[in-house]
Amino acid sequence: MSVIEIVKLTKSFGARTVLSDVNLSVEKGESMVILGGSGSGKTVLLRCIIGLMRPEIGHVSIDGKVIKDLSRAELFEERKQVGMCFQMAALFDSMSVAENVAFPLKRHTHLSPSEIADRVEECLNMVGLKGTQLQRPSALSGGMKRRVGFARAIALQPKILLFDEPTTGLDPVMTDVIGRIIMNLKATLGITSITITHDLKSAFAIADRIALLFEGKCLAVQDPKDFRENPDEVIQQFLRGEADGPFLQDPPPPAITPARQVLAPA
Repeated sequence: MSVIEIVKLTKSFGARTVLSDVNLSVEKGESMVILGGSGSGKTVLLRCIIGLMRPEIGHVSIDGKVIKDLSRAELFEERKQVGMCFQMAALFDSMSVAENVAFPLKRHTHLSPSEIADRVEECLNMVGLKGTQLQRPSALSGGMKRRVGFARAIALQPKILLFDEPTTGLDPVMTDVIGRIIMNLKATLGITSITITHDLKSAFAIADRIALLFEGKCLAVQDPKDFRENPDEVIQQFLRGEADGPFLQDPPPPAITPARQVLAPA
């Protein structure tokens, strides 16, 4: 059963079309990873899903509700079912970790202070940050900030999580930690997720299916094994991480030839 349906989605900015006739469905409980080069429209697609941007053509639906047709009040309610994990966590620096995680609970629920504290502790435990409630974001590492953002995103018990480049700027070890947390949240909470990333190792570790955006279109949507073996030249160039090939519209710079070592005469 599809939770998210993206149908013939087209989004432009002036004369530049970022997304063109994109079709994608995400099943209940599925971890979908969307790959693509810089400027390929990955983040724009996430913003269309949660209604921050409206497409010119096509639509996004969540559980059969077409997002662009919802009233402001209906969209507000629908967004409570979607947790957004921002690229750089987007924490409130003036608040403690606990206050950051509690923020949506205070705005959107009628829980008592003790119930909120219990829920904050539960969410922090799920992302491996037990006992950090009183710390400030300025005292946290980049990976810890991302995990606080995850805890805040799951506070309202959403059915969908959207991850916008969750491992950007992190070292390989913390990248693996973030990937494991994403998978643990899926297993524990049964959440449907969409992750956009450039990190291929992380993508193959967490994905049930992988999609690649290229020139505004969804070039392929496949399970990791089939995606890796797809003979398409663009996909293989992206997987190799090489400049030469059709992925770049402009010709790449010439490869640098190492200068010859000049040996002093004996």
